[in-house]
Amino acid sequence: MDLRKLVLSFGYALEGIITALKQQNLRIHFASAVIVIIVGLLTGLSSLEWLVIILIITLVIGAEMINSAIESVVDLASPEIHPLAKQAKDIAAGAVLIFAVASIVIGLIIFLPKWT
Repeated sequence: MDLRKLVLSFGYALEGIITALKQQNLRIHFASAVIVIIVGLLTGLSSLEWLVIILIITLVIGAEMINSAIESVVDLASPEIHPLAKQAKDIAAGAVLIFAVASIVIGLIIFLPKWT
């Protein structure tokens, strides 16, 4: 891959991130991540705790972006209401919910002992 194609691919990825940030759910996850990072800075997390926090934030935001992409493709492929389209969207949203709930549990495990 030449440098020009590499730069273009990064540009497309950046466009994807900007487009995703227009989605309400991604903005909620992003705002939550900023709050968690601020609280982490104020709390004084260990390197391992930061590793876990950054990993889970990345997983939740990445899952939400994949969910948004799936929703867009499903809407393109099946503009009318179809049970399989609904199923694909619901499964993708369910995956995000699993990551989000896990992130809350992990956050509680990391932060609660520091506040008691």
